[in-house]
Amino acid sequence: MQKLVQLLKEKNHFLAKFCDLNESELANFADGDFNNVEAFYGSRERVLDIIRCIDALIDDEMGRTSNDEVTAQIKEEIQSILREKDMLAKEILAQDLRVLAAIEAEKSNIIRELQQSKANRRVISAYRSGPAAPQLDEEA
Repeated sequence: MQKLVQLLKEKNHFLAKFCDLNESELANFADGDFNNVEAFYGSRERVLDIIRCIDALIDDEMGRTSNDEVTAQIKEEIQSILREKDMLAKEILAQDLRVLAAIEAEKSNIIRELQQSKANRRVISAYRSGPAAPQLDEEA
Protein backbone atom coordinates (compact mmCIF):
# COMPACT_ATOMS: atom_id res chain seq x y z
CA MET A 1 0.00 0.00 0.00
CA GLN A 2 2.91 2.33 0.70
CA LYS A 3 4.06 1.73 -2.87
CA LEU A 4 0.72 3.09 -4.13
CA VAL A 5 1.03 6.16 -1.90
CA GLN A 6 4.59 6.72 -3.15
CA LEU A 7 3.47 6.43 -6.80
CA LEU A 8 0.64 8.91 -6.24
CA LYS A 9 3.07 11.37 -4.66
CA GLU A 10 5.48 10.89 -7.55
CA LYS A 11 2.69 11.60 -10.03
CA ASN A 12 1.90 14.84 -8.19
CA HIS A 13 5.58 15.73 -8.30
CA PHE A 14 5.59 15.48 -12.10
CA LEU A 15 2.29 17.34 -12.38
CA ALA A 16 3.90 20.15 -10.36
CA LYS A 17 6.91 19.99 -12.67
CA PHE A 18 4.52 20.33 -15.63
CA CYS A 19 3.01 23.43 -13.96
CA ASP A 20 6.45 24.93 -13.44
CA LEU A 21 7.34 24.29 -17.06
CA ASN A 22 4.14 26.03 -18.19
CA GLU A 23 4.72 29.03 -15.92
CA SER A 24 8.27 29.44 -17.13
CA GLU A 25 7.20 29.44 -20.77
CA LEU A 26 4.24 31.73 -20.07
CA ALA A 27 6.74 34.24 -18.68
CA ASN A 28 8.69 34.00 -21.94
CA PHE A 29 5.48 34.50 -23.93
CA ALA A 30 4.66 37.57 -21.87
CA ASP A 31 8.07 38.98 -22.88
CA GLY A 32 7.27 38.27 -26.53
CA ASP A 33 9.74 35.38 -26.72
CA PHE A 34 8.24 32.50 -28.71
CA ASN A 35 11.57 31.01 -29.84
CA ASN A 36 11.32 27.94 -27.58
CA VAL A 37 7.82 26.77 -28.47
CA GLU A 38 8.99 23.49 -30.04
CA ALA A 39 11.31 22.69 -27.14
CA PHE A 40 8.53 23.66 -24.72
CA TYR A 41 6.08 21.24 -26.31
CA GLY A 42 8.76 18.53 -26.41
CA SER A 43 9.46 18.97 -22.70
CA ARG A 44 5.75 18.86 -21.91
CA GLU A 45 5.39 15.64 -23.89
CA ARG A 46 8.30 14.02 -22.03
CA VAL A 47 6.75 14.89 -18.66
CA LEU A 48 3.40 13.54 -19.85
CA ASP A 49 5.12 10.29 -20.92
CA ILE A 50 6.53 9.93 -17.41
CA ILE A 51 3.09 10.57 -15.93
CA ARG A 52 1.57 7.93 -18.23
CA CYS A 53 4.18 5.42 -17.02
CA ILE A 54 3.41 6.26 -13.41
CA ASP A 55 -0.33 5.85 -14.14
CA ALA A 56 0.36 2.36 -15.51
CA LEU A 57 2.32 1.51 -12.36
CA ILE A 58 -0.53 2.86 -10.23
CA ASP A 59 -3.01 0.67 -12.11
CA ASP A 60 -0.79 -2.39 -11.57
CA GLU A 61 -0.43 -1.60 -7.88
CA MET A 62 -4.18 -1.07 -7.50
CA GLY A 63 -4.76 -4.53 -9.01
CA ARG A 64 -2.48 -6.09 -6.41
CA THR A 65 -3.94 -4.24 -3.44
CA SER A 66 -6.93 -5.54 -1.52
CA ASN A 67 -9.37 -3.35 0.37
CA ASP A 68 -8.31 -5.09 3.60
CA GLU A 69 -4.89 -3.41 3.35
CA VAL A 70 -6.33 0.12 3.33
CA THR A 71 -6.23 1.60 6.81
CA ALA A 72 -8.03 4.80 7.75
CA GLN A 73 -4.70 6.61 7.90
CA ILE A 74 -3.67 5.47 4.41
CA LYS A 75 -7.11 6.29 3.04
CA GLU A 76 -6.84 9.81 4.46
CA GLU A 77 -3.34 10.23 3.01
CA ILE A 78 -4.52 9.05 -0.42
CA GLN A 79 -7.46 11.45 -0.32
CA SER A 80 -5.10 14.30 0.49
CA ILE A 81 -2.82 13.35 -2.41
CA LEU A 82 -5.81 13.13 -4.76
CA ARG A 83 -7.02 16.59 -3.67
CA GLU A 84 -3.58 17.96 -4.47
CA LYS A 85 -3.69 16.21 -7.86
CA ASP A 86 -7.06 17.80 -8.60
CA MET A 87 -5.70 21.25 -7.74
CA LEU A 88 -2.69 20.68 -10.00
CA ALA A 89 -4.92 19.46 -12.84
CA LYS A 90 -7.10 22.58 -12.58
CA GLU A 91 -4.01 24.78 -12.61
CA ILE A 92 -2.67 22.98 -15.67
CA LEU A 93 -5.97 23.50 -17.49
CA ALA A 94 -5.91 27.21 -16.68
CA GLN A 95 -2.29 27.45 -17.82
CA ASP A 96 -3.05 25.62 -21.05
CA LEU A 97 -5.77 28.13 -21.82
CA ARG A 98 -3.28 30.95 -21.25
CA VAL A 99 -0.67 29.20 -23.42
CA LEU A 100 -3.17 28.77 -26.25
CA ALA A 101 -4.32 32.39 -25.94
CA ALA A 102 -0.72 33.66 -26.06
CA ILE A 103 0.11 31.55 -29.10
CA GLU A 104 -3.09 32.63 -30.89
CA ALA A 105 -2.36 36.28 -30.13
CA GLU A 106 1.17 35.94 -31.53
CA LYS A 107 -0.17 34.10 -34.57
CA SER A 108 -2.64 36.95 -35.18
CA ASN A 109 0.20 39.49 -34.86
CA ILE A 110 2.29 37.59 -37.39
CA ILE A 111 -0.63 37.38 -39.84
CA ARG A 112 -1.27 41.10 -39.41
CA GLU A 113 2.41 41.88 -40.02
CA LEU A 114 2.46 39.68 -43.13
CA GLN A 115 -0.64 41.39 -44.50
CA GLN A 116 0.89 44.80 -43.81
CA SER A 117 4.12 43.76 -45.48
CA LYS A 118 2.22 42.49 -48.52
CA ALA A 119 0.29 45.78 -48.74
CA ASN A 120 3.54 47.74 -48.45
CA ARG A 121 5.12 45.72 -51.27
CA ARG A 122 2.12 46.47 -53.49
CA VAL A 123 2.41 50.20 -52.81
CA ILE A 124 6.16 50.19 -53.49
CA SER A 125 5.65 48.11 -56.63
CA ALA A 126 2.99 50.52 -57.89
CA TYR A 127 5.30 53.46 -57.20
CA ARG A 128 8.19 51.84 -59.07
CA SER A 129 6.17 50.78 -62.05
CA GLY A 130 4.61 54.18 -62.62
CA PRO A 131 4.30 55.64 -66.10
CA ALA A 132 7.45 55.44 -68.17
CA ALA A 133 9.35 58.71 -68.43
CA PRO A 134 9.24 60.17 -71.93
CA GLN A 135 12.53 59.81 -73.73
CA LEU A 136 14.04 62.44 -75.92
CA ASP A 137 15.07 61.52 -79.41
CA GLU A 138 18.67 62.02 -78.44
CA GLU A 139 18.45 59.46 -75.65
CA ALA A 140 16.88 56.80 -77.81
